Amino acid sequence: MIAHNTLVVLLGCAALGVAAGAVGCFALLRGRALLADAMGHAALPGVVGAALIGAWFGTDPRALPPLLIGGAIAGALGLWAVQALAATGRIRQDAAIGVVLASFYALGVVGLSVVQAMPAGAQAGLSHFILGQAATMRTEDAWAAGLLAMFCVVATVALFPRFRALCFDAEFAALQGLNIRVTDAALMGLILLVCIAGLPAVGLVLVVALLVLPAATARLLNQRLPGMLAASCAIGGVSGVLGALISAGHEGWPTGAAVVLVGTAFFVAALLVRRA
Repeated sequence: MIAHNTLVVLLGCAALGVAAGAVGCFALLRGRALLADAMGHAALPGVVGAALIGAWFGTDPRALPPLLIGGAIAGALGLWAVQALAATGRIRQDAAIGVVLASFYALGVVGLSVVQAMPAGAQAGLSHFILGQAATMRTEDAWAAGLLAMFCVVATVALFPRFRALCFDAEFAALQGLNIRVTDAALMGLILLVCIAGLPAVGLVLVVALLVLPAATARLLNQRLPGMLAASCAIGGVSGVLGALISAGHEGWPTGAAVVLVGTAFFVAALLVRRA
């Protein structure tokens, strides 16, 4: 029998995988995977800052909601920084992503060492946000991440027609009255939410892989978007469950690495099937 806490973690990882699969489809088609990577790394100083504030005010620095809020704010600032640098016309977007990713991540690592040296934050376990460790999540933390992931799924389904138009023919959609800037901002917001929801389970280093691998695998197996979306959600959910099970059964194994390896196995299998 599976223990209650383990079952909750599995359900949370499954919800995260489904959300990543849904949002990842449009992130892949829109070419936003590297931006997701930048936002994931940029979230670290926000998580650290939230822990420092919690320790300063005498609250639990391990409480997940404040940490996720701090990560979301920092991730949004990282996205704004990338867009601001690229808007200058002197720096290409890939270079801007590299600058922001490295700078924010370095700031977070420095802050992490400060938090771990504090008596109130010594046991905060913030290092798990780098590679993920779902086994250390508390029940309420898993529920919070799972609910956030499910919100992303519902929003993606509701915005499906707009995202489809944005990804396949943005110019024609604009002529038909679609607000491209607002729709693209909504997609980036959902990508950010998935990245933040995935921090406790897969970590900031590998969360972008959870967005890309299910979508890329589904793209190999489907020619139409509805089928690709359904397959990506299924692959993401199964990868989350199997990765969490592997991590829980092998003490010390990072959850993020286990989930990504399972997703990679699915991708390789799909690639072999496609080439056969």
